[in-house]
Amino acid sequence: MFVFLAVLALVLSVGSAAWIAEHALRRTRRQTRYGRYAPWIHPRGRLAAPLNWVADSRLLRTLCERIPPVAFASDMRDVVYVNYVVDARRIEPLIPPGLELQRIGEAADQAMLTFLSYRHGHLGPASLGRWRRLLPSPLQSNWRVYVHHRRTGALGVHFLSTAIDRTFHALGARMTAEALPMHVLGRASLLTSEDGRIDLLLGPGHGSAPDAEAHLAPLPEWPTDGPWRCAFSDYEQMLAYCVPQDRALSVQPWYGRITRQEISLGIPLDVCVALTGPVHSAAAGAITGDAEPFSFLVPLVKFRFENEEHDPI
Repeated sequence: MFVFLAVLALVLSVGSAAWIAEHALRRTRRQTRYGRYAPWIHPRGRLAAPLNWVADSRLLRTLCERIPPVAFASDMRDVVYVNYVVDARRIEPLIPPGLELQRIGEAADQAMLTFLSYRHGHLGPASLGRWRRLLPSPLQSNWRVYVHHRRTGALGVHFLSTAIDRTFHALGARMTAEALPMHVLGRASLLTSEDGRIDLLLGPGHGSAPDAEAHLAPLPEWPTDGPWRCAFSDYEQMLAYCVPQDRALSVQPWYGRITRQEISLGIPLDVCVALTGPVHSAAAGAITGDAEPFSFLVPLVKFRFENEEHDPI
C-alpha cells in the first residue's frame, strides 16, 4: 500500500509540474493564425484528441529543442509550385516581428506566396545511406512567403503552414523542426500521366491542414505573359527569384533569436516546366484574395537538410 501511494504521489507531482510548465510556456508561446503555433487539429477530429494535445504542447516542443538537428535527405519528385503575386499589404501582417517581407515589383508594392507540393523519395536521415531506400515516401506541401532578416541580411522563406499525409512524420517535424508547422492531410494525391498532366489534391478532412485542388498540363515553352508580369520582367526572372530558396527563417522571441534552417536543393532553372490549368484553394484565397495563380513543375529535386543556426533578432 505504501508503494502504491508513493507512486501515486510521484505521478501527481510530475503531472502537476507538467501542467504548470505548459501553462507558463503558453504565456510566451501564444497561439497564432499561421506558423508554428497555429492551432493543430488531426483530420480524425475528436478521435485524435490526444494527438492534438501532443502536437500543440509547448512543453514537449521545448524539451525536444534539446535534440541536436539531424541531416535529412530525400529524392523528391514531381514538385509542383503554385504561386501568387499579391499586394504586399495582404502578406505583411503575416510576417512575425524580427523578419521583414521581401517586396517585389518596380514600386516594391508586391509580394509572393508559394505553395509547393511533392512526393518525397525515401525521406530520412542522410547518414542511413542506401538503407534510406527502406523508408516511406510521404506527400508533403509547404506554404511559404519570402522574407529577410535585416540584422544579418539573410534571405529565405518563412512557412505559414506545412502539411504531410503521415501522422508520424507530422508530429516528428513539429517536435524537432522549429520552422515546420507541420499539419496532417486527411487525403492527398499527386498523380502524373504520360502526357505530363498533373492532378493534385490536398484534402484537410476535419483537420487544420491547408486545402488545394489543381488540374495542370505542361506548356511547350515558358510563357511571355502572365500574372507574374506585374513583378518580374520575364519568366526566367520570376524563376530566379522563386526557385533558389535554400533557407527557412523563423522567429523565437522568447529566446531573442532567429532560427535559420539551411537546406540544399541545387535546382537548375532550365529544368522548370511551365504549367497551365485551374487551381482551387480556400486556404490560398484567404491570403491572396482574387489573385490569379500560376504554376510550374520541377521533375526531380535532391533535397538535403544541412543544419540549423541561430542569430540574434
